[in-house]
Amino acid sequence: MEFTTDVFGFYTSVSAVYSSKIEGEEIEFDSYLKHKFQQVSYCPDYTKKTDDLFAAYAFARNASLQSGNILKAHAILSEHMLAASGRGRIRTKIEMILDKEGRIEYVAAPPAIVEREMKKLLSDVSLLLKSDLRAEEVFYFASMIHLVFLKIHPMEDGNGRIARLLEKWFLAEKLGENAWYIPSERHYHQNLAVYYRNVHIGLEYESVNYARCLPFLLMLPAALVSD
Repeated sequence: MEFTTDVFGFYTSVSAVYSSKIEGEEIEFDSYLKHKFQQVSYCPDYTKKTDDLFAAYAFARNASLQSGNILKAHAILSEHMLAASGRGRIRTKIEMILDKEGRIEYVAAPPAIVEREMKKLLSDVSLLLKSDLRAEEVFYFASMIHLVFLKIHPMEDGNGRIARLLEKWFLAEKLGENAWYIPSERHYHQNLAVYYRNVHIGLEYESVNYARCLPFLLMLPAALVSD
């Protein structure tokens, strides 16, 4: 497929809308397309978080995948989500994920080790970017980056959005710009219960069992053939 600005805008809208919907945003794809391409006006609260995420994808398209740019991308996508003090910054507080009934579903990496764990992850990413990988290895490591980032949960909020962006960003760095067209975020949303179940591989960061991660890793290549 020829890579053009209009085509990138369409597929980035797909990514931004469905990644936002995974996090519970009430945004419909058809409405967002009208907003983005036909200048149809909606209440700002309806589109602003998805607009921020779209802008983060657009930023990543022209930026190298490294620590400073990851923080900038998070600052962009969290503009209408977090106070300025939390945008593009590693958290310093305990982070817990609760289910719909308010029960603890996951306790993320303790604040004292978050920065260290992120440095380890980003060191691995840097090494992988320099390595000669087969296509199936690229998909494997893209999914692992997504998953490990989610398990560290280094930001105050927006972790899911940035983790899915990192996955796509890594694919594009290794496979070329057409990787931005892969509808992974839509596939995850269409299989949301499975996505959440596959992400859950331990109650606490110290007890995460990556031996159970294969079902999650298989979801990304499945997006290539999803309807």
